[in-house]
Amino acid sequence: MKVAVIGANGKAGRLIVAEAVARGLEATAVVRGENHSAAQQVLKKDLFDLTKADLAGFDVVIDAFAAWTPETLPQHSTSLAHLCAILAGTKVRLLVVGGAGSLYTDASLAVQLVDTPDFPAEYKPLAQAMAQALAELRKRDDVQWTYLSPAAVFDPEGAKTGTYRLAGEVFTVNEKGESYVSYADYAIAMIDEALNGKHIRERISVLS
Repeated sequence: MKVAVIGANGKAGRLIVAEAVARGLEATAVVRGENHSAAQQVLKKDLFDLTKADLAGFDVVIDAFAAWTPETLPQHSTSLAHLCAILAGTKVRLLVVGGAGSLYTDASLAVQLVDTPDFPAEYKPLAQAMAQALAELRKRDDVQWTYLSPAAVFDPEGAKTGTYRLAGEVFTVNEKGESYVSYADYAIAMIDEALNGKHIRERISVLS
């Protein structure tokens, strides 16, 4: 299987690449500068400059793009729109590293975490931008996308336990009442989804 990881130099991207390589996949890092991941191949190009031809040879494209500043937050939507435009009508699957703020508080799917009173104010702009991007992605029926939301506590330094659990649209906690997952275990879930492709045009969530 051939996998392209956009944003392969990021904390999540590097671990996703490492997991892909460890599992025998052929990974290509899509980066703007020097590659710092374990990918066997490198495509040096800005996400917004990618073309249909650039991604045509892959089975799966994993989008680990990140934007944090107020000026760049709209790029969560514009980057996904660009990727959808060049993957539309193809068999290439698009897997997206998502956010937890768009998870719903209960099965009525009426209220997202980002809209609850206790949601941390400093994270609200990012969560709103990512929720908007997901809302726009849901409208695409011409792209084989899957959106993977991590737990509320998404730990870049957390241990790789080798286990995780999948949930759906609703915010879920473990037996300890915690919503937690390490980047390393999230990477396992991402590569499992890349290999299995069981959640086409769905949002799923990952926790430990």
